[in-house]
Amino acid sequence: MTFHSTSAPSNPLFLLLIVLAAVSTGTASAGLIELHRITKPLAMLIAIIFIAIRAYQSRPRGRFESRFKAWLLIALACSLAGDVALMVPGYFIPGLVAFLLAHLSYIALLKQGQVWFASRRALMATLGFGAAMYAVLWIGGLPPALRAPVAAYVVVIALMAAQAIGRATVLRDQAAWGVAIGAGFFMLSDTLLALNRFVVPLPLAPLWVLSTYYAAQILIVRHARPS
Repeated sequence: MTFHSTSAPSNPLFLLLIVLAAVSTGTASAGLIELHRITKPLAMLIAIIFIAIRAYQSRPRGRFESRFKAWLLIALACSLAGDVALMVPGYFIPGLVAFLLAHLSYIALLKQGQVWFASRRALMATLGFGAAMYAVLWIGGLPPALRAPVAAYVVVIALMAAQAIGRATVLRDQAAWGVAIGAGFFMLSDTLLALNRFVVPLPLAPLWVLSTYYAAQILIVRHARPS
């Protein structure tokens, strides 16, 4: 395969992604909303451009590698749509749907060349954690209109994380584990966001939610490549 990520840390676009992620997190934490509304979607746009250029330069070898790159770009595009929607008041459900589609795309990405859920322990752990968090949200006052969409989202992100971990246990390389850790950060970020929104306000919530979110996306962008 030619879709490698070894040069990513020194790539100007990848460095710009890290800078924009830090600025987006900082502006949200400092209450600089107008600047945050620019830097947040811009960070994911740079991630998409970075992957698109890397995919073009590597020139895919066959359908397998082409599908892998396509699913990664779709996942990032859905994440960008979710980022924008969640910044607009009253667009929580469209944002939730956008990120649900992003995680479905990540699942399709991580399934390429792999079996479903190679680690049953990881599958039970992520689903168990998701069920526990959903129970907390339900008890904490999750609105009835959101119970079904949130339940679907919890299941999908748990499956995404389980697929990523299972894939890493099979491939046993740095790249696969980088993606798996990124998936874990995604679950952590969404957990913090949900607790802050539906259960109890968290101190410095934007800092924790966005720092873990960008850690997830950066790790996936940095390490995602065909097995």
